[in-house]
Amino acid sequence: MNSEASSIRTSLRAPKAAAIAGILFSVLLGISLVLILTSLPSDLNAGGSWLSSRGNSVLLAINLIPFAGIAFLWFMGVLNDRSGECRDRFLLTVSLGSGLLFLALLFVFAVVAGSSIVLYINQSDPRLAAGIYAFGSTVAREIMNIYVVRMAGVFIISTSTLFMRTQVINRLFVWLGYGFAVLMLLRIGAINRLGWTILLFPLWVLLISVYILIDNYRRQLRSQP
Repeated sequence: MNSEASSIRTSLRAPKAAAIAGILFSVLLGISLVLILTSLPSDLNAGGSWLSSRGNSVLLAINLIPFAGIAFLWFMGVLNDRSGECRDRFLLTVSLGSGLLFLALLFVFAVVAGSSIVLYINQSDPRLAAGIYAFGSTVAREIMNIYVVRMAGVFIISTSTLFMRTQVINRLFVWLGYGFAVLMLLRIGAINRLGWTILLFPLWVLLISVYILIDNYRRQLRSQP
């Protein structure tokens, strides 16, 4: 067990590519989500008139999501490759599966939200535009608040458990991840009512990535004669 943990620790502590990809993903997704959340009106059921003034900001945010997704795929790929010696295949499968589901659902959200906004803006019939807005906003909200958030929470739990078993990350970040995941899975507290719960995910990835990058730099300094 000790030899396995030591081998995995050696391979996981210096994945600079994963750290850079994680930071890029966190920044891009964070900017996208903040743009969306700050542009949304307090009452989405009031109608889509707000799109005439803030629709372009939301479209910009949605166009950032594919690039964030590419960075997240790279982040997951490096972590999965570096974790190849771990014998807990169930945990690795849950981590990879939940990450891919999160990404797929995030892309579905972007497609539904972006298409609805474009169709609403270009629609000349007010009644048809209202129907498009009602359908698009409802579907996009349900995808984000129920499915995307919870898949992100499952990814945090499985990956944090992997980190704990291989001892490659400070336990403080592991327990912080568990706390974030509980908030996301159960959607607890006022932060969820404001719609900001999903921001916990890029924040956690950012913290993990910065830690990996700093730890990699420290190991390089120690290895120098």
